[in-house]
Amino acid sequence: MRIGIDVGGTFTDIVGFDDDSGQIHYAKTLTTPHDLTQGVIQGINDLLSEAGIEGSSPNRENPSIQGVVHGTTIGTNALIEKKGALTGLITTEGFRDVLEIGRVQRPPEALYDFTVDNPPPLVPRFLRLEVKERVGADGSVVVPLDGDSVRKSVRFLKEQGVKSIAVCLLFSFLNDNHEKRVADIITAEIPDAFVTLSSIISPEFREYERTSTTVLNAYLLPIIKKYLDDLSRRLKGEYLVNDLRIMQASGGSMTVKVARERAINTVNSGPAGGALAGAFMGSIVGEPKLITVDMGGTSFDIGLVEDGKPKVSSDGVLEDYPAKIPMVNIYAIGAGGGSLARVEPGGVLEVGPQSAGADPGPVCYGHGGQQPTVTDANLVLGRLNPDYFLGGRIHLEVEAAKEAMQDKIASPMGLTLEETAAGILRVINAKMAKGITTRTTQKGLDIREFALMAFGGAGALHAAEIAEELGMTRVVVPPYAGNLSALGLLVADARHDYTKTIMLKDDDLKVGNIAEVLEELQQEGYRQLHAEGIPDERASFILSADLRLEGQSYDLNVVFPDFKGKCTRKVLDRIVKDFHRLHEQVYAFKAVDEVTEWVNLRVTAIGHAAELNLPELKPGAGEKPRPKRRHQVYFFGKGFKEVPVYERSEFAPGDAVKGPCLIEEIISTTVLPPGWDLAVDKSGCLLLNKVD
Repeated sequence: MRIGIDVGGTFTDIVGFDDDSGQIHYAKTLTTPHDLTQGVIQGINDLLSEAGIEGSSPNRENPSIQGVVHGTTIGTNALIEKKGALTGLITTEGFRDVLEIGRVQRPPEALYDFTVDNPPPLVPRFLRLEVKERVGADGSVVVPLDGDSVRKSVRFLKEQGVKSIAVCLLFSFLNDNHEKRVADIITAEIPDAFVTLSSIISPEFREYERTSTTVLNAYLLPIIKKYLDDLSRRLKGEYLVNDLRIMQASGGSMTVKVARERAINTVNSGPAGGALAGAFMGSIVGEPKLITVDMGGTSFDIGLVEDGKPKVSSDGVLEDYPAKIPMVNIYAIGAGGGSLARVEPGGVLEVGPQSAGADPGPVCYGHGGQQPTVTDANLVLGRLNPDYFLGGRIHLEVEAAKEAMQDKIASPMGLTLEETAAGILRVINAKMAKGITTRTTQKGLDIREFALMAFGGAGALHAAEIAEELGMTRVVVPPYAGNLSALGLLVADARHDYTKTIMLKDDDLKVGNIAEVLEELQQEGYRQLHAEGIPDERASFILSADLRLEGQSYDLNVVFPDFKGKCTRKVLDRIVKDFHRLHEQVYAFKAVDEVTEWVNLRVTAIGHAAELNLPELKPGAGEKPRPKRRHQVYFFGKGFKEVPVYERSEFAPGDAVKGPCLIEEIISTTVLPPGWDLAVDKSGCLLLNKVD
């Protein structure tokens, strides 16, 4: 069995695919913040039990688990909470303040709020130290490295208790010899130090972004390494798992060995799995243009799929810090089932971004939560079955939710309980709809051309109403919706990205030099894939280049067309034409007479994952779906209505129902409002359509 594990802020989701039977098994358990591995082990035990494999001790002659792919939020949480390692920075003399000066820009929201500012550097100024050295813009050594100045800086950092050190020297992406020598000195002075070199983590130009990326990796490295070591030990000890892969923000996976050095690549890995799963399910139902929304207990993650693939960018931002690594374009807002509702001092109802998380969780969990949440509102409005949450494993306390909502919000605002719960859902729906328009309409995309794919434990509760607010008419709720991000981990290919800055005008470009660099980067990729046991027949490469017009500050990435044999001038001319076409699409103008500059060459090495074929639903008997019960449910503009409640597992291909109704399953619930209908396809996807 291959297993995907997605550890979220509230729940840990597990999906297992049995290659022998072709069946999928899943489990969901509360995340254990004090020790994340505990929740992972509990989830795997629940999964094996559900699959009929009892106990956590495997048959050592025939291990139950062949491989695990893991997405984790531990790096994301460390950044949010600023709980990374005490980090030092060693840089070229005169450049210690690059990290603080940045681009001399304030955040966009500061346009209307003078109290907003950029986040403080992760390395305070007294731990940012300079060494005597200088490499020129052509890679030549201008000032030799002064070893004594390095030793002095390292010893100071040691005195301050620093164990993780980022090294970012000027133009080291062209000549990394000085950075390697600094690393050797650090290891000699502090043998157990964690060292991050910019020439390895981000070997490309842009001093501020490169420094920021290097520091981010150093800040997270000790935490990520300890967690991965603990997890590897437990998985190997309890399940004989030797093949543990870690999901990356890019939508690809990497080995634990690589992840131990590239901690920054693990940030946002869970949401990346969701976008990947969305694209995978979209290919099954024939929807190549999707807006994916993953609503869990803590956040609402928005992804964009065009031409059947999630959008990936190499200019990302992690908690307002620039990160020059490939990342699936995920936009997260604090809107989940655990988002806290409260009355602001001005008497306004506010929901999120703070969350009740897994501990104590919503009031209705009965674990000590006092403040009403979105989950409590859904429960009060009849949209959740208190006896069927997680298949009945958690009983939801309706009266406790009502009492907290009445005391904390309804009474202070002079509202009825019904108005309060509905108001909470309206506020959170509006926030989620605004988040989607930020990533689509405001970037020139016609949202009506897309379908909304909703997953996560709470996604299908809100999807149709969000779509209606946005003018969208199609919603897809995939099977295993509550655990879809974990399923996405199982379809993730191995991925490794390589970059080389060339910085040449198009007229100065030499075809032979370009071909040589691309070949060099591809060979790096082959070596890594071979080291992971991936044969050539499962390997492929994506070649691309970053181009810009002379004088511009930022560039656009253009993928090379397929070409057989040698790279020719004709191929490069095609790249330039595609760049001008993309420039016009993004900026609404093109300037073909301007000088074009080639900035970076990029190669992505892909090791294709084993195929995953979802089991199809069994044909039904031709009868109309029968509800398992009827229940009072609140709908906007209609109030409470008695509606049918269906069990999703009883649906067959071709079944259809009309709203209003509820569709329940063990790990999720779908709300079908009035004016919507639903059809079931052979894969088990629920296809929702607005009919009036």
